Amino acid sequence: MAGIDIAVTGLGLVTPGGIGVGPSWAAVCEGRSGAAFDPVLADNPVRISCRVPGFDPEALLSARRAHRLDRFVQFALVAAREAIADAGLDPLTWDGARVGVVLGCADGGPGTVEEQHRALLEKGADRVSPLLLPMQLPNMLAGQTAIEFGATGPNLVVATACASGATAIGTARDLLALGRCDVVLAGGSEAMITPLVMAGFAQMGALSKREDDPTLASRPFDAERDGFVAGEGAGILVMERVEDARARGAHQHGRIIGYGATADAHHMTSPHPDGAGVEAAVRAALADAGADPDDVQHVNAHGTSTPLNDVAEARMIKRTLQGDPLVTSTKGVTGHLLGAAGAVEAAFTLLSIEHELVPPIANLVMPGAEVDIKLAYSATSMPIDLALSNSCGFGGQNTVLALAPA
Repeated sequence: MAGIDIAVTGLGLVTPGGIGVGPSWAAVCEGRSGAAFDPVLADNPVRISCRVPGFDPEALLSARRAHRLDRFVQFALVAAREAIADAGLDPLTWDGARVGVVLGCADGGPGTVEEQHRALLEKGADRVSPLLLPMQLPNMLAGQTAIEFGATGPNLVVATACASGATAIGTARDLLALGRCDVVLAGGSEAMITPLVMAGFAQMGALSKREDDPTLASRPFDAERDGFVAGEGAGILVMERVEDARARGAHQHGRIIGYGATADAHHMTSPHPDGAGVEAAVRAALADAGADPDDVQHVNAHGTSTPLNDVAEARMIKRTLQGDPLVTSTKGVTGHLLGAAGAVEAAFTLLSIEHELVPPIANLVMPGAEVDIKLAYSATSMPIDLALSNSCGFGGQNTVLALAPA
């Protein structure tokens, strides 16, 4: 696949920073955290989250359509609609057989499962909705997107936990390079902020307990970080071969020039302490791009705000990328979007390249021990010829995307 350039011609975002690319990008550039007390989590050990503000599915989709879709699919359809419009494509006229959909999520629709489980316990089996499975199955993320936009080409959902969105983009790149399709809607979507899921994360000790001021809770690479804040949302990219994008005169936000995927093979939840697996993914992505480690000027880190992840990733960056790239993590604003994180952060990285602007790490005051890398304390203007977007998932699954200007 080396030397294969794939253009990103459309972006769509639904994030805790807002609905749409404009509000989301403004929020991360301002370092404006979306964390707040969450009424749904009022009885949970940890009561804060990063919700999408003002998301009204009946207004954004039709009421009937919204009623039949889990929240993680609703996010994806809204983001995909924006991305397709941004790309200047019309689903009514495109050749659907040449349009693929490759999306990622970690858990499908746990909100629907919990709601229907309550119905089963309280009212009996005959009150369980026939929409239970069509709403919550993870593959419905890509299936419903294909139905919405008439995309009848390759259609799949990948699950690599918190690397899912980035893995979907890498997989889409391979499909385009192989000529399996001409356009791919790629990205990720997640809606896992439910009482049961958040109780599970809390029992693992993965979540921040900083409830005195939720906006300060997600603080990647900071000495006082104590866990992540769960977020929700979606990021969708329209991807095409560069020559196809040029032929139709499409605007290009940037190019995906490298993709690396590896496994730590180390632990079910903890990253390898030295970041050995993600280092291998970085080296694979750079080799795919035909670039050297010293060429990297910017990294949008996985940067979860957990004690273990941030140290492991910082050690890896220090050891591997000796050109001293400027590192940010947008999770200080969005929280951790889990299976959507890699796609949303790939979109932010492309916007950094396009606008020559690296967003700050929200709530970073003093770096933690062993975090000896160049961190973005403030929004920083700089040209970027090569950037990496890192994503890591439970199970030790790592995905790195190498991104470049159009």
